[in-house]
Amino acid sequence: MMKLINGGVTAAQGFKASGVHCGIRRNTSKNDLSLIVSEVKASAAAVYTTNLVKGAPLTVTKAHIADGKAQAIVCNSGNANTCNANGIEIAEGMAALVANAIPVEQSDVVVASTGVIGQPLSLEPITDGMPELVGKLSVDGSYEAALGIMTTDTIAKEVAVEFECGGKTCRIGGIAKGSGMIHPNMATMLVFITSDIAIAPAMLQKALSGDIQNTFNMISVDGDTSTNDMVVVLANGLAGNAEITADGEDFTTFMKALNTVTVGLCRMMAGDGEGATKLLECQVSGAKTLDIAKTVAKSVICSSLLKAAMFGADANWGRVLCAIGYSGADVDVTKISVSFKSDKGGILVCENGAGVAFSEEKAKEILLEKEIEILVELNDGEYNSTAWGCDLTYDYVKINGDYRT
Repeated sequence: MMKLINGGVTAAQGFKASGVHCGIRRNTSKNDLSLIVSEVKASAAAVYTTNLVKGAPLTVTKAHIADGKAQAIVCNSGNANTCNANGIEIAEGMAALVANAIPVEQSDVVVASTGVIGQPLSLEPITDGMPELVGKLSVDGSYEAALGIMTTDTIAKEVAVEFECGGKTCRIGGIAKGSGMIHPNMATMLVFITSDIAIAPAMLQKALSGDIQNTFNMISVDGDTSTNDMVVVLANGLAGNAEITADGEDFTTFMKALNTVTVGLCRMMAGDGEGATKLLECQVSGAKTLDIAKTVAKSVICSSLLKAAMFGADANWGRVLCAIGYSGADVDVTKISVSFKSDKGGILVCENGAGVAFSEEKAKEILLEKEIEILVELNDGEYNSTAWGCDLTYDYVKINGDYRT
């Protein structure tokens, strides 16, 4: 049995978290430094941005978890620590500050940063803020930590679930930031996930690497892939189950729990895209192969014209067909059907690659809702895929017109 619970990254046994404003960001009402700590060393796994320009924290984190272990995560917002000559030194300095403040090894600290690229990052505010950050560590601290990693996000993003595995009650939860510069492929956001399940590092990495192909790699807000972003999972084993060291029933159960958390975070990030007013979910079915299904779903969700039409509640289904047509996917256009769906109902707008008569008024009513499903039936096979995105609004340009200044 699996159920949603509260708690985010502190839902699992043995994890505490906190978030404070230390002075990196000008707005003193916003947290800009977060910390997550496990009571014991945990198995660690991560995936990183595919952008060739990578933030210094990613280089440091990659080295620190090369042994498959970590015990703490420190993250600042407001400055990406990217393209800085002393970036590695600053990232290692952040890890050292954590190690000096709590009983963990510097090499067991995951380091992350998010914000403006190419701006020097001083350790001074982080040094000054560390005592308060450590002092506020709490089993109820997930929300404050979630606030501390936000940039242009408008809501904190937390998900957690409880599940049975190996005869033990286990928990897994996560927090995420992601609003702009979000586009496949991995990674396109910051996501920190914790669990009390016992699982070998290699299997944890296998689970994460497999999961992102159908979750985080299927989100697009604006077509830009960031330089700093990553997904990190820590699993400390305090649930007491027999350690998962190979494929099997327990591994499958863990994969389902992980996927529940990651899909939840995906939907939150897509729906909170910069300037967004609507969450878009494209469900593709009836494809000849999984790759075709994924390619079509991504292409539709990435279409700026389709995203703009959804902002205006315009049932311009031709933009869906157009996006499929230039996707490069091997599809038979004459078999494609398209429908739009929301809490107000559903409406078929295209069948066998051609338009059908439908009520524009009903379509408008459907598309004015906050969550829109774009249903694409290829009628050519048995494979399905889902991608998430958001509408394209005037506010997206406003937000990014003066992001740095």
